[in-house]
Amino acid sequence: MKLLLIEDEKELALSIQKYLTDKDFVCEWVDNAKAAIDKISIYDYDSILLDLMLPDGNGFEILKELKDQNKAEGIIIISAKETLETRIEGFNLGADDYLTKPFHLSELLVRIQALIRRKNFKGSNIVYFNEIHIDILSKTVKVNNNKIEITKKEIDLLLYLIGNENRVLSKSAIAEHLSGDMADMLDNHDFVYAHIKNLKKKLNDAGSGDYIKSVYGLGYKWKNE
Repeated sequence: MKLLLIEDEKELALSIQKYLTDKDFVCEWVDNAKAAIDKISIYDYDSILLDLMLPDGNGFEILKELKDQNKAEGIIIISAKETLETRIEGFNLGADDYLTKPFHLSELLVRIQALIRRKNFKGSNIVYFNEIHIDILSKTVKVNNNKIEITKKEIDLLLYLIGNENRVLSKSAIAEHLSGDMADMLDNHDFVYAHIKNLKKKLNDAGSGDYIKSVYGLGYKWKNE
Protein backbone atom coordinates (compact mmCIF):
# COMPACT_ATOMS: atom_id res chain seq x y z
CA MET A 1 0.00 0.00 0.00
CA LYS A 2 1.21 3.51 -0.80
CA LEU A 3 1.27 6.28 1.79
CA LEU A 4 2.17 9.97 1.83
CA LEU A 5 3.65 11.35 5.04
CA ILE A 6 3.42 15.15 5.42
CA GLU A 7 5.56 16.05 8.42
CA ASP A 8 8.20 18.76 9.00
CA GLU A 9 9.87 17.20 12.05
CA LYS A 10 12.70 15.36 10.30
CA GLU A 11 13.61 12.92 13.06
CA LEU A 12 10.00 11.90 13.60
CA ALA A 13 9.33 11.67 9.87
CA LEU A 14 12.33 9.44 9.24
CA SER A 15 11.37 7.13 12.10
CA ILE A 16 7.78 6.86 10.80
CA GLN A 17 8.98 6.30 7.23
CA LYS A 18 11.44 3.57 8.25
CA TYR A 19 8.91 1.83 10.47
CA LEU A 20 6.22 1.78 7.78
CA THR A 21 8.67 0.77 5.06
CA ASP A 22 9.74 -2.16 7.24
CA LYS A 23 6.03 -3.09 7.43
CA ASP A 24 5.94 -3.33 3.61
CA PHE A 25 4.34 0.03 2.83
CA VAL A 26 5.59 2.39 0.17
CA CYS A 27 5.95 5.57 2.24
CA GLU A 28 6.82 8.88 0.59
CA TRP A 29 7.69 11.89 2.72
CA VAL A 30 7.44 15.65 2.22
CA ASP A 31 8.08 18.34 4.82
CA ASN A 32 6.03 21.29 3.56
CA ALA A 33 2.59 22.15 2.21
CA LYS A 34 3.70 23.10 -1.31
CA ALA A 35 5.46 19.78 -1.90
CA ALA A 36 2.47 17.95 -0.42
CA ILE A 37 0.01 19.65 -2.78
CA ASP A 38 2.31 18.91 -5.72
CA LYS A 39 2.34 15.23 -4.74
CA ILE A 40 -1.40 14.83 -4.25
CA SER A 41 -2.05 16.61 -7.55
CA ILE A 42 0.02 14.01 -9.43
CA TYR A 43 -0.29 10.76 -7.46
CA ASP A 44 -2.94 8.69 -5.71
CA TYR A 45 -2.35 7.21 -2.26
CA ASP A 46 -4.05 4.66 -0.05
CA SER A 47 -3.61 6.91 2.97
CA ILE A 48 -2.17 10.32 3.85
CA LEU A 49 -0.59 11.09 7.23
CA LEU A 50 -0.95 14.80 7.78
CA ASP A 51 0.71 17.09 10.31
CA LEU A 52 -1.25 20.31 10.85
CA MET A 53 1.68 22.63 11.59
CA LEU A 54 3.90 23.09 8.53
CA PRO A 55 6.53 25.75 7.78
CA ASP A 56 4.67 27.21 4.79
CA GLY A 57 1.07 26.67 5.78
CA ASN A 58 -1.13 24.28 7.71
CA GLY A 59 -2.76 20.92 7.21
CA PHE A 60 -6.23 22.40 6.91
CA GLU A 61 -5.19 24.00 3.61
CA ILE A 62 -4.11 20.59 2.34
CA LEU A 63 -7.43 19.06 3.45
CA LYS A 64 -9.26 21.75 1.48
CA GLU A 65 -7.09 21.02 -1.57
CA LEU A 66 -7.86 17.31 -1.32
CA LYS A 67 -11.56 18.11 -1.17
CA ASP A 68 -11.31 20.51 -4.13
CA GLN A 69 -9.59 17.80 -6.18
CA ASN A 70 -12.19 15.18 -5.16
CA LYS A 71 -9.44 12.92 -3.89
CA ALA A 72 -10.49 9.73 -2.11
CA GLU A 73 -7.44 9.03 0.04
CA GLY A 74 -7.94 8.10 3.66
CA ILE A 75 -6.50 10.86 5.85
CA ILE A 76 -5.06 10.56 9.34
CA ILE A 77 -4.13 13.81 11.07
CA ILE A 78 -1.03 13.49 13.26
CA SER A 79 -0.66 16.59 15.39
CA ALA A 80 0.49 17.93 18.73
CA LYS A 81 -2.56 20.20 18.70
CA GLU A 82 -5.39 18.58 20.61
CA THR A 83 -8.43 20.74 21.05
CA LEU A 84 -12.03 19.89 20.36
CA GLU A 85 -12.21 22.72 17.81
CA THR A 86 -9.15 21.44 15.93
CA ARG A 87 -10.52 17.90 15.79
CA ILE A 88 -13.94 19.08 14.61
CA GLU A 89 -12.44 21.28 11.91
CA GLY A 90 -10.25 18.43 10.69
CA PHE A 91 -13.13 15.99 10.49
CA ASN A 92 -15.38 18.57 8.83
CA LEU A 93 -12.73 19.07 6.14
CA GLY A 94 -12.57 15.35 5.38
CA ALA A 95 -10.08 13.75 7.78
CA ASP A 96 -10.88 10.16 8.71
CA ASP A 97 -8.88 9.86 11.93
CA TYR A 98 -6.89 11.99 14.37
CA LEU A 99 -3.82 10.85 16.30
CA THR A 100 -2.24 13.14 18.90
CA LYS A 101 1.54 13.39 19.28
CA PRO A 102 3.39 11.74 20.85
CA PHE A 103 2.11 8.34 19.79
CA HIS A 104 3.39 4.80 19.47
CA LEU A 105 4.27 3.76 15.91
CA SER A 106 2.43 0.48 16.49
CA GLU A 107 -0.80 2.43 17.12
CA LEU A 108 -0.25 4.46 13.95
CA LEU A 109 0.17 1.22 12.00
CA VAL A 110 -3.07 -0.23 13.38
CA ARG A 111 -4.98 2.94 12.50
CA ILE A 112 -3.57 2.96 8.95
CA GLN A 113 -4.53 -0.68 8.46
CA ALA A 114 -8.02 -0.08 9.84
CA LEU A 115 -8.52 2.96 7.61
CA ILE A 116 -7.42 1.12 4.47
CA ARG A 117 -9.72 -1.79 5.34
CA ARG A 118 -12.66 0.60 5.76
CA LYS A 119 -11.90 2.45 2.55
CA ASN A 120 -11.12 -0.50 0.27
CA PHE A 121 -12.45 -3.70 1.79
CA LYS A 122 -15.47 -2.83 3.95
CA GLY A 123 -13.50 -3.06 7.18
CA SER A 124 -12.44 -6.69 6.84
CA ASN A 125 -8.96 -8.18 7.34
CA ILE A 126 -9.98 -10.96 4.96
CA VAL A 127 -10.69 -10.29 1.30
CA TYR A 128 -12.70 -12.87 -0.63
CA PHE A 129 -13.10 -12.90 -4.38
CA ASN A 130 -14.77 -16.10 -5.53
CA GLU A 131 -12.19 -18.85 -4.92
CA ILE A 132 -9.46 -16.38 -3.84
CA HIS A 133 -8.93 -15.72 -0.14
CA ILE A 134 -6.49 -13.00 1.00
CA ASP A 135 -5.50 -12.42 4.62
CA ILE A 136 -4.28 -8.81 4.68
CA LEU A 137 -2.58 -9.01 8.09
CA SER A 138 -0.72 -12.29 7.62
CA LYS A 139 -0.09 -11.51 3.92
CA THR A 140 -1.19 -14.92 2.71
CA VAL A 141 -3.24 -15.93 -0.32
CA LYS A 142 -5.27 -19.10 -0.79
CA VAL A 143 -6.96 -20.35 -3.95
CA ASN A 144 -9.61 -23.00 -3.39
CA ASN A 145 -8.36 -23.19 0.24
CA ASN A 146 -4.81 -24.01 -0.88
CA LYS A 147 -2.08 -21.56 0.11
CA ILE A 148 0.06 -20.32 -2.77
CA GLU A 149 3.60 -18.97 -2.67
CA ILE A 150 3.41 -15.28 -3.47
CA THR A 151 5.62 -12.24 -2.94
CA LYS A 152 4.64 -9.14 -0.97
CA LYS A 153 4.65 -7.06 -4.16
CA GLU A 154 2.33 -9.56 -5.81
CA ILE A 155 -0.06 -9.38 -2.85
CA ASP A 156 -0.04 -5.57 -3.09
CA LEU A 157 -0.75 -5.86 -6.80
CA LEU A 158 -3.55 -8.38 -6.24
CA LEU A 159 -5.24 -6.17 -3.64
CA TYR A 160 -4.85 -3.13 -5.90
CA LEU A 161 -6.48 -4.93 -8.82
CA ILE A 162 -9.35 -6.35 -6.76
CA GLY A 163 -9.89 -3.00 -5.02
CA ASN A 164 -10.33 -1.43 -8.46
CA GLU A 165 -12.49 -4.14 -10.01
CA ASN A 166 -13.65 -3.29 -13.56
CA ARG A 167 -11.45 -0.18 -13.68
CA VAL A 168 -8.67 0.06 -16.25
CA LEU A 169 -5.36 0.69 -14.46
CA SER A 170 -2.52 2.07 -16.54
CA LYS A 171 1.00 0.66 -16.28
CA SER A 172 2.14 3.96 -14.82
CA ALA A 173 -0.59 3.88 -12.14
CA ILE A 174 0.40 0.35 -11.17
CA ALA A 175 4.09 1.31 -11.16
CA GLU A 176 3.38 4.27 -8.87
CA HIS A 177 1.31 2.10 -6.55
CA LEU A 178 4.03 -0.51 -6.23
CA SER A 179 7.08 1.77 -6.18
CA GLY A 180 5.90 5.27 -5.26
CA ASP A 181 7.65 8.19 -6.91
CA MET A 182 10.64 5.93 -7.58
CA ALA A 183 8.62 4.87 -10.64
CA ASP A 184 9.49 8.21 -12.23
CA MET A 185 13.17 7.25 -12.22
CA LEU A 186 12.67 4.05 -14.19
CA ASP A 187 13.25 4.03 -17.94
CA ASN A 188 10.21 1.83 -18.52
CA HIS A 189 7.57 -0.11 -16.68
CA ASP A 190 8.63 -3.61 -17.73
CA PHE A 191 8.60 -4.64 -14.07
CA VAL A 192 4.82 -4.11 -14.07
CA TYR A 193 4.43 -6.61 -16.91
CA ALA A 194 6.67 -9.06 -15.03
CA HIS A 195 4.60 -8.77 -11.83
CA ILE A 196 1.33 -9.12 -13.76
CA LYS A 197 2.64 -12.16 -15.64
CA ASN A 198 3.92 -13.86 -12.48
CA LEU A 199 0.75 -13.15 -10.48
CA LYS A 200 -1.50 -14.34 -13.29
CA LYS A 201 0.48 -17.58 -13.68
CA LYS A 202 0.43 -18.34 -9.94
CA LEU A 203 -3.32 -17.78 -9.72
CA ASN A 204 -4.08 -19.78 -12.86
CA ASP A 205 -1.80 -22.66 -11.82
CA ALA A 206 -3.71 -22.84 -8.52
CA GLY A 207 -7.03 -23.12 -10.33
CA SER A 208 -8.20 -19.53 -10.16
CA GLY A 209 -10.33 -17.89 -12.79
CA ASP A 210 -8.66 -15.69 -15.39
CA TYR A 211 -9.57 -12.32 -13.89
CA ILE A 212 -6.59 -10.19 -14.99
CA LYS A 213 -7.38 -8.74 -18.38
CA SER A 214 -5.04 -6.81 -20.66
CA VAL A 215 -6.58 -3.70 -22.19
CA TYR A 216 -4.64 -3.00 -25.36
CA GLY A 217 -2.77 0.29 -25.27
CA LEU A 218 -4.18 1.22 -21.86
CA GLY A 219 -3.16 -1.24 -19.14
CA TYR A 220 -4.92 -3.92 -17.11
CA LYS A 221 -8.14 -4.49 -15.24
CA TRP A 222 -9.61 -7.07 -12.87
CA LYS A 223 -12.87 -8.42 -14.23
CA ASN A 224 -15.12 -11.18 -12.95
CA GLU A 225 -15.82 -13.62 -15.73
